[in-house]
Amino acid sequence: MKGFSNVLVAITLALVGLVAAAPPELPPATPAMEKRALPTVITTTGPVIGKPVLVTETFNGIPFALPPTGPLRLKPPVRLNSSIGTFDATGIANACPQFFANTAGNDLISQVLGAVTSLPFFQTALQVSEDCLTISVTRPAGTKAGDKLPVLFWIFGGGFELGWSSMYDGTGLVTNAIAFGKPYVFVAVNYRVGGFGFLPGKEVLKDGSTNLGLLDQRMGLEWVSDNIAAFGGDPAKVTIWGESAGAISVLDQMALYNGNNKYNGKALFRGAIMNSGSVIPADPVDCPKGQAVYNQVVSQAGCSSAADTLACLRALPYDKYLKAANSVPAILSYNSVALSYLPRPDGKVLTKSPEVLIATGQYAAVPMIIGDQEDEGTLFSLFQSNITTTPKLVQYLSSVFFSSATAAQLTTLVSTYDAFLTEGSPFRTGILNEVYPGFKRIAAILGDLVFTLTRRAFLNLALASNPSVPAWSYLSSYDYGTPIMGTFHGSDLLQVFYGLLPNYASKSIQSYYANFVYNQDPNVATGGTSAKSKVAMDWPQWAKSKQLMNFYANNAGLIDDNFRSDSYEWIAANVGSLYI
Repeated sequence: MKGFSNVLVAITLALVGLVAAAPPELPPATPAMEKRALPTVITTTGPVIGKPVLVTETFNGIPFALPPTGPLRLKPPVRLNSSIGTFDATGIANACPQFFANTAGNDLISQVLGAVTSLPFFQTALQVSEDCLTISVTRPAGTKAGDKLPVLFWIFGGGFELGWSSMYDGTGLVTNAIAFGKPYVFVAVNYRVGGFGFLPGKEVLKDGSTNLGLLDQRMGLEWVSDNIAAFGGDPAKVTIWGESAGAISVLDQMALYNGNNKYNGKALFRGAIMNSGSVIPADPVDCPKGQAVYNQVVSQAGCSSAADTLACLRALPYDKYLKAANSVPAILSYNSVALSYLPRPDGKVLTKSPEVLIATGQYAAVPMIIGDQEDEGTLFSLFQSNITTTPKLVQYLSSVFFSSATAAQLTTLVSTYDAFLTEGSPFRTGILNEVYPGFKRIAAILGDLVFTLTRRAFLNLALASNPSVPAWSYLSSYDYGTPIMGTFHGSDLLQVFYGLLPNYASKSIQSYYANFVYNQDPNVATGGTSAKSKVAMDWPQWAKSKQLMNFYANNAGLIDDNFRSDSYEWIAANVGSLYI
């Protein structure tokens, strides 16, 4: 096992490096850039000063809510209405408190992650603060109020446990959009994660302080409605986009308040893009699992004897509450994507489990693009090396994920996945990449349950509820052949978001997205300054063909969305037993 442990350590360090990496360095400013006046925009709370970056202008860390500190910790965001004076938005936005590792864990991964993320250089580079509810805006240089450019609103991922807006520099996206002839305004929102943004429990429900991270995102959208016109954007042409937990958040924003996405009588967004995430069937905020998380945090915080445990958590010093909130299982651990913190139904903000709201049409039905990486589950299956048989796998799924499912149900599910080495994820790799006995099977199951086949189920539900609303779907295989991981969860960020590899996949996907932002159709290249974003091949609507655009590094093609049909049929028929 020593060799396997070394692999885990190496991968963990690499993942931490990916999460913490700063955006690619841009060329130094030229004399001409240095002479450019700093761009200034008048917002509802005062002037905001940004900075020129090549052919773009950025405004980072603009506050949209009061700092959620002291008595406002673990409370819904409070809109910032008073003047903040002239705000310097040329720096880096603070990250909200992060949950990288279980502070009470004794396993190797927790120890490695804890050690790395506590290093001074890591903490300094990250700039973590509870005062973190901010918006960052990137626009084409010279854009002015009244230009009415479409807006792309980004919601970061990270398992609702980690992530921050400043790790996603929109400069490259906007620069490429300009080159496509489809200039738009890019907006990134910061929201609370982990035990600061998604603490469950009956006490939280009674206090009216559930799903705070989703409420942060919604208030960020409202800030866009109030202010983006001053930056040259059009509040009537907002597309929301997210990856992983960000994609799940996009779906949740569609389902919030039973689909009411209106603010001051106008829709907050008109389109949606979801990369690797859609519906997550979930038990209520006060369910036994949610209550166990709350009780663990309270215990670790030393608040168990307090008359008001939630008030006790609010009054704790920051470091003590952070340690307590991070004492539950983390995403990069044995519990994997059986998340401790996630959006849960509360009867008000998210009234029911998302798949129920979709099935009953209680969501904002807008045109959408949704898809997955081919090997979504490999990243989350590196930590279960003791699960080597079918009975152990059934017990794992029952005890960690789905307490409502019977052993017989889960045995039937597992039996739809062949245990032979040539099967499983990373897919289409023969006998290779079996890190431990059963790894590829677990990776296939977790990837399908949380992402790939759940996407298909969501699309079928949405099609039944709103058959006239268009949707396009994809599967990315551009990292095929990567040892152990394949085209793993999150690997699209380097391609699609940063465009670090200027290959067919990066260029074509950004082009499709630019068209969608303008026209709510990835195939239509009208609008903007030119039709340079005309795409190489037509991407059919999913409802018309049940086909996926299958992206490779240097080409793409259409494939039928009918793989692993036995597993899909079981999942679709047993959703009620798959609540986490």
